[in-house]
Amino acid sequence: MNITVKSLRSLCLSRGWRCLSSRQGGAMNVFDRSMKRKQKEWASSLLDSDKYNYLRDEVGSRVADRVYDVSRTFPLALDVGCGKSHIAEHLSKDVVERLFLTDISDSSLRNRKKCEMPTQCVLADEEFLPFKENTFDLALSSLSLHWINDLPGALRQIHQVLKPDGVFIGAVVGGDTLYELRCSLQLAELEREGGFAPHISPYTAVTDLGNLLGQAGFNMLTVDIDEVQVNYPGMLEVMSDLQGMGESNCAWNRKSLLHRDTILAAAAIYKEMYGNEDGSVPATFQILYMIGWKPHESQAKPAKRGSANVSFADLSKINKLQTDHQKTNDKS
Repeated sequence: MNITVKSLRSLCLSRGWRCLSSRQGGAMNVFDRSMKRKQKEWASSLLDSDKYNYLRDEVGSRVADRVYDVSRTFPLALDVGCGKSHIAEHLSKDVVERLFLTDISDSSLRNRKKCEMPTQCVLADEEFLPFKENTFDLALSSLSLHWINDLPGALRQIHQVLKPDGVFIGAVVGGDTLYELRCSLQLAELEREGGFAPHISPYTAVTDLGNLLGQAGFNMLTVDIDEVQVNYPGMLEVMSDLQGMGESNCAWNRKSLLHRDTILAAAAIYKEMYGNEDGSVPATFQILYMIGWKPHESQAKPAKRGSANVSFADLSKINKLQTDHQKTNDKS
């Protein structure tokens, strides 16, 4: 297989986006967290589990790149939903001096990758962080928060455990992820069974992230999008790799069984609609990256309304002002 990454500067049309309540107490119960724990335990216990880490390793390295963009050293950091520590392996002890790793899967923590800095593992659900307020200088998360039922609540907890002027850097799966697989399965089920059920979990819309971070208390926000495209021999290999990643659907309304003829029809539709010239098929993963800071008095603040001494109307006169200034200098 091969992986292609391209950055998107504009918003894409949504397929299967997850609508999130931004009100406290408005959390949805979309995912079976017990099932997700079992899926991750099973995936991490596979003898060849490392061969399914390519997407997490790629995204983890990109989250680490964003940590290096912040020119400071973090004495204590937290990785929420770390899996096998796919971010930590790309960090140095000069940037992060000590790291706490949390995950719902004990097997993932036991099989974690080696890293430079001292680490401490905590078996914990991302929805219930067992840490005191104002503890960490840096919070990280990569490809874990899209399985959270109460994402607004989880972001508030991350904000709570950060120290003032601490930063949260994370990555979640976006709404256009696996649209090829979703469309192929839906069309095949409509044709063979007269209706379709959701097989791909709902994901977060990029338009929600900024609002959610702001409502959680973060400021100086940054949200950007990457699109990772992986080519596979066929649709069955896509589904097999998702299972090996521990990324199978765990929504409560998931369909437990797919009929054999429906799967074969979906595979044919997938190849016909999205197939490459070499016979492979692409699978698209939309990755949403977010950065938010916990407020502190030392941070830059916007000027008061009405305090500007230059009007936007004068922008069109800049060239003329520069020419006049040059003429004045020439005369002198």
